[in-house]
Amino acid sequence: MKTADPTMARAINDRLALDLLLERGPLTAPQLRALTGLSRPTVSDLIERLRAGGLIEVAGEAGADRRGPNARLYGLVGGRAHVAGVNLRRDAVHVVVSDIAGNETGAASRPLPDAPDLVALIAGAVADAAGGRVPHTVVLGTPGLIHPRTGLATDSGVPGWRPDLGPALADRLGVHVTLENEVNLSAVAEHRTGAAAGRDDFALLWMADGIGAAVFLDGRLRRGASGGAGEVGLLKFGGMDFCDLVGAVRDLAPEEFADRIVQGVFALVAVLDPGLVILGGDLGRAGGDRLAGLVAERLGRMSPAPTEVRPSGVEGDTVLRGAVLTALDLARDDVFR
Repeated sequence: MKTADPTMARAINDRLALDLLLERGPLTAPQLRALTGLSRPTVSDLIERLRAGGLIEVAGEAGADRRGPNARLYGLVGGRAHVAGVNLRRDAVHVVVSDIAGNETGAASRPLPDAPDLVALIAGAVADAAGGRVPHTVVLGTPGLIHPRTGLATDSGVPGWRPDLGPALADRLGVHVTLENEVNLSAVAEHRTGAAAGRDDFALLWMADGIGAAVFLDGRLRRGASGGAGEVGLLKFGGMDFCDLVGAVRDLAPEEFADRIVQGVFALVAVLDPGLVILGGDLGRAGGDRLAGLVAERLGRMSPAPTEVRPSGVEGDTVLRGAVLTALDLARDDVFR
């Protein structure tokens, strides 16, 4: 078995300490030793190395009655890098900027005119939200299919759309830009902080101005060969597209709504057996526990596979939340390595 050389061992220990500081906030050296199981000299070297690299700093002391090196609290330098999450809608673009510790530092929104220069519009919104800072990474959520390897996108229905939006925006901003399907980003948010927290397998049915789904299996987002995994809106029931069935439900009683969407839910369960289906988007969130219960009851009569149905558990804009979380993962892997 190959063992880690000293350089790799230091990198592993450094990342372990940084992840603990992300999860728990400022910690003392004794607390880092207790949580990591590392020796006193190793933790001392680790702290000095991370301070010299501008990644951590003294953030205070553990208590007024304690003094000396062991009382110092060490925390992340949040300003070491910033990221931007972008939610591109058909009528507006919304941006949130966060420091590398995950603290929101700025936000901006801009309406979309009929024929916008999308690259200029998004770049301007990012600059507004960043407040003069240059983001390390930008993750942009959008309707449409994003090819997993090329990053090129199909027509999303957004005014001014261009398939090379990601590369063009990266050239404009001079930073790393990743495009991702909006529903996939919403599922990332549910997996990390919402209704799917702690679950390795689930499907998210997205019901808003568009209809789609996202799939997590074995703890990983599954995009498909061309980015088309989860396009349930294209399914037909009784000669009618599923997206049209769901799109005409806003005035229906919850029972009738459940009767319609359970068909799409059953298709996801029959093929994937995810064990959990989340009802997301504006309609899924508005339906809440009642709609989820009605769908679960109907699904139980159709499928032998036990499946929970839950409403979205993420407050606010789930696409923006997933975009920021994804951007933070990418930035931290680079900055913390």
